[in-house]
Amino acid sequence: MVSNINQLLVQAEAAYNAADWSSLIQYLQQLIFGADSKHPDIVKNREYLLTLGLSILEMGDFQQRWEITKVLTYLGDIAIPPLIEILEDEGAEEELRWYAARTLGEFQHPEAITPLVELLKTDEDEELKAIAATALGQMGTVAITSLTELLLDEETRLLAVRSLCCIRQPETITPLLSVAQDPQAGIRAAAIEALSSFHDERVPPVLLNALYDIAAIVRRAAVLGLGFRPDLHQALDLVTRLQPKLYDFNLEVCCAAAVALSRMGSDDAVKHLFELLISPQTPTTLQLESIRALSWVGTPSSLEYLQTALNQITSETLWQEIVTVLGRVQKPQLTTPAAEILLQILRSHHPATEIASIKSAIALSLGQLGKMQAIEPLISLLADRNASVRLHAIAALKNLDGKATHQQLQQLVNNATLTPDLQQGIAIALAEW
Repeated sequence: MVSNINQLLVQAEAAYNAADWSSLIQYLQQLIFGADSKHPDIVKNREYLLTLGLSILEMGDFQQRWEITKVLTYLGDIAIPPLIEILEDEGAEEELRWYAARTLGEFQHPEAITPLVELLKTDEDEELKAIAATALGQMGTVAITSLTELLLDEETRLLAVRSLCCIRQPETITPLLSVAQDPQAGIRAAAIEALSSFHDERVPPVLLNALYDIAAIVRRAAVLGLGFRPDLHQALDLVTRLQPKLYDFNLEVCCAAAVALSRMGSDDAVKHLFELLISPQTPTTLQLESIRALSWVGTPSSLEYLQTALNQITSETLWQEIVTVLGRVQKPQLTTPAAEILLQILRSHHPATEIASIKSAIALSLGQLGKMQAIEPLISLLADRNASVRLHAIAALKNLDGKATHQQLQQLVNNATLTPDLQQGIAIALAEW
């Protein structure tokens, strides 16, 4: 064991002298992460191993620096002082200071807080300051006091909020609430987004108030945050409060409101989403979002509204989206109704069935739902003139009960009453099986 450790130490020194950083990383990883990492000879040489690791951090390429940071972190607190020295060296390479800041955040040690905070206060490099803010966020609750102090300075407030957002601990609620109505919209939005993670009685009133913020990014953050609280939808009448946001001046807020309402799961929410979908004034992007939202609700009424919409709208893009989301239904009690809607489209010769891409999507969705009542309509699609439709029908048939489907195709292959196109399609399907 000792000879192996000594051999690795010798090899590491040789790699260092040759500036062979890739090999040096491998030797250091074997020494520090290996089964013998607690051996007295390794513990005794930690300072030397740190020196070798720092040489890679200073001289290596991007990937080598990335790998060596794990080694430095594993070496423990002895790596903190030299990393702080690098961080505070304004003449050092920017990427090197970037790695020093990032690695200091991994330690979650109080000693690393002050230099990171000081960098946020004084450095002019925005990218480096952003890394320092992220590092402070990684440090967790030990950094909250220092970050709270940074909220008092307009120059550091936004970065401090972003750091607090990364911590996601209840101790951050009070400092975040203190900036929820900050003059800067970016700070308000970041605070609202972070506060939305907490089920704390102080948070919902702040989110409700933010629904009427003059800045769209704040309204959107509030809408999304309330969307994660379906448990409060009756107590706070969230459907009534969120419905007007479907018609916000900002399209992103509208889309966020559709998503939020889908999480409420109520019949009222479904009705509002349907009305938005069929309105001729609704932009296509928002109509698509409302279709997805209706499918996410996952109730019989939401599927019924999608079926109704199919017969009231004339957009090929929207038809295609409805057909697609029906194939993604996963609740066992809804897969059969979803398949029935798709089959009804085929049976009724809906105008959508004149479009090859939509017929292909119907076949794909029926295959995803896996219902055997789709076997005959899918076989009929094997006679379609469009090659893509035929291929999608074959793929869908394979997703059904493979043995039963194959037997039915074999029984039909020599049926003289079938059209030549269908006979040919069945033969191709069997050949593809």
